[in-house]
Amino acid sequence: MSTVGKVVEYIDQVAPLSLAEDWDNVGLLVGDRVWSVERLLTCLTITPAVVAEAIEGRANLIVTHHPLPFHALKNITADTTVGRLLLNLISARIAVYSAHTAFDSARAGINQHLAIGLGLQEIVPLFPRDVDDADIGAGRSGILGEDVPLLEMAKRVKQFLSLEKLQLVGQDDQVVSRIAIACGSGGSFLDRAIELDCDCLITGETNFHTCLEAEARGVALILPGHFASERFGMISLADYLGDLIPEITVWASQSEEDPLRLR
Repeated sequence: MSTVGKVVEYIDQVAPLSLAEDWDNVGLLVGDRVWSVERLLTCLTITPAVVAEAIEGRANLIVTHHPLPFHALKNITADTTVGRLLLNLISARIAVYSAHTAFDSARAGINQHLAIGLGLQEIVPLFPRDVDDADIGAGRSGILGEDVPLLEMAKRVKQFLSLEKLQLVGQDDQVVSRIAIACGSGGSFLDRAIELDCDCLITGETNFHTCLEAEARGVALILPGHFASERFGMISLADYLGDLIPEITVWASQSEEDPLRLR
């Protein structure tokens, strides 16, 4: 029989919590390590729909990318969305675990997965975390091995992430060859990408003024959306845990959706 504690040990092999940013809230956030786990759900974010799915699916543990709770709480009541979610989870005896930025920076984490999926070579972290391990750190950069028009690079991103549309900063025929990646909200990585001579930054989302800054400095942006830029990683994590712990049933949430709609 697997327990929350045993599952956490497996996740820690992929995403050690020591890699998490200081401001992050990671680890076991709800529950007890001795609770048994027969059914496990992964998701990007815990929403009312995800909680309902977990309860209906008799999940014992949710492994979420975005922590719940994320910020410190003074109370847990039904007066807030976070409070209601936590009360429902606790009532259903469902544990919650998040690795978040530890998974972002891990050797086989979300950023690395996207870099490999897009065919990048000579992949290195944008911000190396460990001088003794060049594969660990925030973000990724790598080369394509050829000059590619921005529109073609965007098509590759759409294909890998199964998207019909995304947002671009830059001209369609603008040539890119050295790519920076920061899944999620990574506009703050722009300066580092430029410092490393990247001509394109792929990140889920950023603000308007960062888009203007990138345009002024001749760096293309590919913005697939926060949801799409990270959701694929939780599907992969579900597959990984299912193979690693065959005695439990593992699935990626089927109910969570990107709240932003393209029309």
